[in-house]
Amino acid sequence: MKERNVVFLLMCVLVCAWGLDYIVAKSALELLEPLNLLFLKYTMGVLVVFIAKMIKDRKFYVRPRDIPFFIICSLTGEILYYFCEYSSMDYLPVSIITIILAFVPAVSIIAERVVFKKRFTAKMMLGVLICVIGVGIVIGADFRELLQGRAIGYLLAFGAVVSWNIYNFITAKISRNYASPTMAFNQLICTILILGPYAIHTMPPVDTFTPEIVGGIMYLGFVSAGMGFMITVRSLKVLGPTISAMFSNFLPVTATFFGWIFLGEAIGAAQFIGGAVVIASSCIVIKEKGKMEERLNEGETEPDDAD
Repeated sequence: MKERNVVFLLMCVLVCAWGLDYIVAKSALELLEPLNLLFLKYTMGVLVVFIAKMIKDRKFYVRPRDIPFFIICSLTGEILYYFCEYSSMDYLPVSIITIILAFVPAVSIIAERVVFKKRFTAKMMLGVLICVIGVGIVIGADFRELLQGRAIGYLLAFGAVVSWNIYNFITAKISRNYASPTMAFNQLICTILILGPYAIHTMPPVDTFTPEIVGGIMYLGFVSAGMGFMITVRSLKVLGPTISAMFSNFLPVTATFFGWIFLGEAIGAAQFIGGAVVIASSCIVIKEKGKMEERLNEGETEPDDAD
């Protein structure tokens, strides 16, 4: 129970860090393409994971049969998710993007019910319904802009929702066989190898990088990707995929706040109400799902990266 509390607290801190991630990324994307930024971000992030790995046990391990799963995790959780998210910033304000991404838990529960035949309480399904209503409020208030070109932004944001759920379930499955630093290291290395050829070929000249952009990339790499990756992997293992996904519901609060402070983005009444409804839904589901996940996770320990 103690470890669950620690991981829960770390995820709360991470949500604040991820809220700032949008602001930093938006600035860096003025120079870089999304895939260029992801390559630099994960190259720096893997250094953090490598240091943690060396401190823990200095063992680098991957089961050959898990390699296809790592590739899928890299494509869905690191490449496609962030490509969709970063690209949607060209069409939508940060506050709307994060509210759409808060739809992840609802999709997660629906997927668990349909694909894995899991049963959920009436309160949990009510939480899903409330979440759908909250997202509907935001999209409905933005309907005029939706018809004028924002539809692409919404499609990209929903694409990120789907890809993140695929990543969550696959990671939860294979993470049982690896220590958290090993899991994070393997996924980041895989992502870098996939992105490398394209990113290196299309990278802007070094002299075009300003100190602000370099500092932003370092933040995205060391904090968001490096530390964030290990915390997320541990959360998927300790808290489970659904509760881990619930933390994305609180991103609208931190991201909207930072967007208001640093980008001057206005917060409409529909965004405020819709965001509040979405966050309320997470409270319902966290309480109910937490009881189920706690019973399932009792007695699990960290793997030793052994065959």
